[in-house]
Amino acid sequence: MDKNRVYIFDTTLRDGEQVPGCQLTTVEKIEIAKKLEALGVDIIEAGFPISSPGDFQSVVEISKAVTEPVICALTRANTMDIDAAADALRFAKRKRIHTGIGSSDMHIKYKFNSTRDEILKRAADAVKYARRFCDDVEFYAEDAGRADNEYLARMIEAVISAGATVVNIPDTNGYCLPDQYGAKIKYLVDHVSNIDKAIISVHCHNDLGLATANSIAGVINGARQVECTINGIGERAGNTSLEEVAMVLKTHHALGYATGINSKGIYEISNLVSTMMRMPVQPNKAIVGRNAFAHSSGIHQDGVLKHRENYEILNPEDVGINSNSIILTARSGRHALKHHLERLGYKLDKINLDEVYHRFLAMADQKKEIEDHDLLQLMGDGDIKNYDDKAIKVVLLQVVCGDPLRPMATVRLQVNGEVKEASAAGNGPVNATLNAIHEIIKDDILLDEFSIQSMRGGSEDVSKVNMSVKYSGQTFYGFGYSTDIVNASVNAYVDALNKIY
Repeated sequence: MDKNRVYIFDTTLRDGEQVPGCQLTTVEKIEIAKKLEALGVDIIEAGFPISSPGDFQSVVEISKAVTEPVICALTRANTMDIDAAADALRFAKRKRIHTGIGSSDMHIKYKFNSTRDEILKRAADAVKYARRFCDDVEFYAEDAGRADNEYLARMIEAVISAGATVVNIPDTNGYCLPDQYGAKIKYLVDHVSNIDKAIISVHCHNDLGLATANSIAGVINGARQVECTINGIGERAGNTSLEEVAMVLKTHHALGYATGINSKGIYEISNLVSTMMRMPVQPNKAIVGRNAFAHSSGIHQDGVLKHRENYEILNPEDVGINSNSIILTARSGRHALKHHLERLGYKLDKINLDEVYHRFLAMADQKKEIEDHDLLQLMGDGDIKNYDDKAIKVVLLQVVCGDPLRPMATVRLQVNGEVKEASAAGNGPVNATLNAIHEIIKDDILLDEFSIQSMRGGSEDVSKVNMSVKYSGQTFYGFGYSTDIVNASVNAYVDALNKIY
């Protein structure tokens, strides 16, 4: 193999699905698997077949639907698990059985009530048995992060001799520091006599926030496979984030490593996994968070507008995001204000920018974020009433829903001074309301992102809705607040529409 090639092993559909409340149907797993294939993932861990009939069937169907990546099934170190995995993988064009056992004294004593020698034998026997069914067998030494290095080296040497083609060194509990984990990988490279006959894999958890750092340390010290998940989802605090590893290796050219990941597909699959697993991505999440390419500091806004790389080491387009966003707040400077005014069509050679900026700061002190209609008011294009005469304004909103009623919504809008009304059904009150608005607007607008946040918590709290829509290849953001989620959603959608028109 190419010594500089790093293989990406995605376990979103196995380890990622262990998050409570994030279980997927087989159809949903197939859709994600196809996106992973398009992304360029090398190995897809499709499930743990012995764990349930549903998991078994998912591995079967993914094996049929996906042909380019290796399809991997997880087992414990026993014949029943391995038999189930082999059966589930029978349709896979390229297959791998992933078997293993604990390697730390903690696991040997308290999980298996066994001895080091007995565990060593069980590990080698499991690999030998798995090799009866396929030529590609990966062995995981669970809790290797806390294992004694000398014993771990003996185990890895034994399983490679038994036929393992990949050896996985998991930091199962996210315990290691990057230098400790990197040193552990180097110890194996230096002390396992047959290590050249297998690929070293890293599987790190994020309990201390070090999963990506540990994985990169592992690669630098000799690992050539990284096990990760989309958005870093997984047990407890999650796994190594696929998008972080891919972009670290792509950004740090001097390291000299390459993956097969098509990074422009990252944002799309991030949104797909977030939606299907009902697990929102935190706004400040690296690479794919809503704020990853947003700038509100005046110094940063000025620098980005002058030259993007002043404050962005990544080009948002490289991960499938159209552009960065300059958010106007009280911390924004003149350059950011000028950028937005020019976008709204103002000729700045006819404006006293200093005078406008002082008025802007007074307004920004009263509001958390300054939006387009605030700027219109600031620039003297009439008062709020004048703006509303030109904008889309909600005149009436009426929603009926319940069980077994199908949600219905009636919306009356004022569009450029003309009142229009429409009714529509939907799969929920918000969906019905947006459908009714579409009946009025009749334009090709795609709802791209929708999230609801509670401002403080509690059933009587104010909800904040963040929404992004796509129109003519551009993204527009809308924000809405209300104690009523439907009202907040409509306010956010209309806010985005006003920015379009």
